[in-house]
Amino acid sequence: MNQIKRFAGIIWMALGPLVCYFLISTALSEIAKKPVMDTKIQWGVFVIVFIPIAIGLVIFGWYAWKGEYDHLPESSTELEP
Repeated sequence: MNQIKRFAGIIWMALGPLVCYFLISTALSEIAKKPVMDTKIQWGVFVIVFIPIAIGLVIFGWYAWKGEYDHLPESSTELEP
């Protein structure tokens, strides 16, 4: 199971930049189709909100790849103080 978690970490790390690329390219094409202020604001907000989410995916993948999730606590007594 730990190997699956590490492999999934690589997938998460690759997925973050890939999704950002497709989001930005879609935003640019939609703005080019209809270059009014409403469209620019809408897609600008989408891109600004989603970029931190994509960065979080990469960070999550990095921790999974490094093995930080190999042992998950089963109770609160296993947590470090």
